Amino acid sequence: PPRVTLPHLICPTWPLCPHNLPNGRELRRVPRALPGDLRALDLSYNKLQEIAAGDLAGLPLLRRLDLAFNNISRLAPDAFAANRLLEQLRLFNNSLAHIPAPALRPLANLRCLDMSNNLYGRAALDGVFGTLRHLRELWLGGPLLREIGRDDLAALKDTALQKFALKTAAGPLRYRAGAFSWLNVTELWCDMALDGSAAALPALLRDLRGKPLETLRFRNLFEFLVFYRGKFDDAGISGLRLDRLLLQDISNPDVLRFDWTFTWLSGVAALSIVNVNFNFVPCDAWGEMRNVRVLNVTGNRLEDAYLYSQRCHYGAVMPKLETFVLANNQLSSLAVLAALTLTWPRLSSLDASRNGLGARRETCRWNGNLRWLALSHNQVTAAAFACLPTGLEYLDLSHSQLDRLDASFFSRSRRLRELRLSGNKLKFIPSGWTCPSLEVLAIDGNSFGVLARGSFGNMPRLASLAAGDNPYHCTCELYLFLQETRRRRRPSLRDWPGNWTCYHPEELLDTAVAAYTPWPLECDVPALVAVAVSGTAAAAAVAAALCWKFDVPWYVRATWRLVRSRYRGRRGGGGVARRCAYHAFVSYSRADAGWVRRELLRRLESATPPYRLCIHERDFTPGRWIIDNIIESIEASAKVIFVLSRSFVDSEWCNYELYFAHQRAVGLGSEDVILVVKEPIDARGLPRKFSRLQKMLGSKTYLEWPPEPSRQPFFWMQLRNLLGSPRDGETGRFRAAVSAASQGRAAKPKGAVFLPFRPSPPI
Repeated sequence: PPRVTLPHLICPTWPLCPHNLPNGRELRRVPRALPGDLRALDLSYNKLQEIAAGDLAGLPLLRRLDLAFNNISRLAPDAFAANRLLEQLRLFNNSLAHIPAPALRPLANLRCLDMSNNLYGRAALDGVFGTLRHLRELWLGGPLLREIGRDDLAALKDTALQKFALKTAAGPLRYRAGAFSWLNVTELWCDMALDGSAAALPALLRDLRGKPLETLRFRNLFEFLVFYRGKFDDAGISGLRLDRLLLQDISNPDVLRFDWTFTWLSGVAALSIVNVNFNFVPCDAWGEMRNVRVLNVTGNRLEDAYLYSQRCHYGAVMPKLETFVLANNQLSSLAVLAALTLTWPRLSSLDASRNGLGARRETCRWNGNLRWLALSHNQVTAAAFACLPTGLEYLDLSHSQLDRLDASFFSRSRRLRELRLSGNKLKFIPSGWTCPSLEVLAIDGNSFGVLARGSFGNMPRLASLAAGDNPYHCTCELYLFLQETRRRRRPSLRDWPGNWTCYHPEELLDTAVAAYTPWPLECDVPALVAVAVSGTAAAAAVAAALCWKFDVPWYVRATWRLVRSRYRGRRGGGGVARRCAYHAFVSYSRADAGWVRRELLRRLESATPPYRLCIHERDFTPGRWIIDNIIESIEASAKVIFVLSRSFVDSEWCNYELYFAHQRAVGLGSEDVILVVKEPIDARGLPRKFSRLQKMLGSKTYLEWPPEPSRQPFFWMQLRNLLGSPRDGETGRFRAAVSAASQGRAAKPKGAVFLPFRPSPPI
């Protein structure tokens, strides 16, 4: 496709519609028969070696020409004789051994010229450049430029440049004093190495004294930078005034000592020391930065004791500081950071993200003017809220491993308007969460699954909410919350509907929440109550009628005998027979969920008659504690099936389930536990916390899942034998008693009672 922009050159007023001739065709000469009305031509990335006289003679209207990334070593003196309207010429990255001044003579309208990254060894400009009075951007130099003479740039003395860029060789540079004194430029970029000629830097800066510079940029200045202790004013640049100073990507931990008396820092308003690996702030440095309003020390190795030293006097230092950025350091104490802010009366914004803050229980005193605090990517716990300032308007705690909120902190934060908690581990939203002034809330990427109509009822100003990427329980509570949000039109859901998906119940797993539409009466409580009352009344009427027809006293006597029998059996120490809601509880890791649903459930629950299996992602009660769900589900199951794999060993919840099953097996017998080895595991290499599993594998026969389809029918036959018949609704001695009673035998174990028997479907 045609290229629309050119790197390195800033010419926003020019037409940006180059000719449709694609670059990179490996052209060796300028194509013939080009349209005579062309205004822009891109011939970059070809193999041109020369622009000869006449190559561009048929393009008198040409204003923009890109010849970059070729191998041009010669420009004919009259190469551009017919292109007097040319405004932009790019010769970047070619093989010119000399600056082609004769070829540039006709280009009086030239505004942007890029001749950098060529092979000339001197940057001496011919008098032709003095005639280019419209020139605004000039790029010179290359890998062979090792000397800048005093008068090399003299031709530019009357040219008001917006940008001048100079690239020099990687080796030692000979800079002659006065070379830059000819420049009249607003923006100066220098890509030069001064390792072998460090004295050139003060000379260069002296030449810029009094210039209308707004931006001065150095790149690759020193490969190995060493600042010697001394007074920087000795270099003779005390008149140089700076508004912003950036020291970046320098491998020197003592970078602040480049000006021993720090007099150079006293005139800086925005100081950035980024990625220089320094880890210590001298006491006297703070006081000399008295005019700094913005201080950025991102990406260093600052620790608590070296940032805030007890030996330093911080009273009334940096009185103008408003913004402090110390992200990506090695801080761990919020109390130390808070103590430091007390010395800065105007500080309102603090960014301490990407440290190790928030893991300690501390007491903190903060600057009362602090309004903006970023602590993302830290290690914040719920205890850290006691150390946070309550006068904030903005607080960012995203991606900080936070698993619980302190609701009392937010009720005290009367000014808080924006809160970011994305990417944490929050498992629930506090009931009655109060934050009176909150307007923007981000809680996406956490672990909670329930939102209800009252979740944000105590946030009257909440206008924007991001809450996607959470494992939502698609129930009436969530549906009613969304219905009310749409009706009130606030808060607006910023990430709706893309990141909102259902996690529970299983039949809606990975379904978009927007697609969840319950049947009309399911979530309409008044209508549901009306239907329930009507149905109950009708059922009561039917039951009353049936009582006259059926032997109700018989059912009363039978129930009374059963209760009395169980009571006597418990007092006598006899066991009570167990009747279970499920034939088996299945314990497995999330990584094996596909196999469980695809193989185990399909085979057993579709059998005739079917088995009833309990799995957590389908049968656990939403909103209850996981541990309670595990215990009750195991107690309600006749057997427990463990699907063993390497992922099972890595799961903390699987370990809990194994523990509870083992405790039950102590009282009821280990035959209730069935081990299915889905993939080979080394019992001897299991972690210590799986000692129960080691004992079971060493003493109990287990089933191995065969990968070969031909052997799998035998596996399912073995598993069904261990589970027993799905028709067996009773277990233990009670099952035997019922069986005997149905056959007319008088088997009556201790603690059991025979009732007048009427057949009913098994549980």
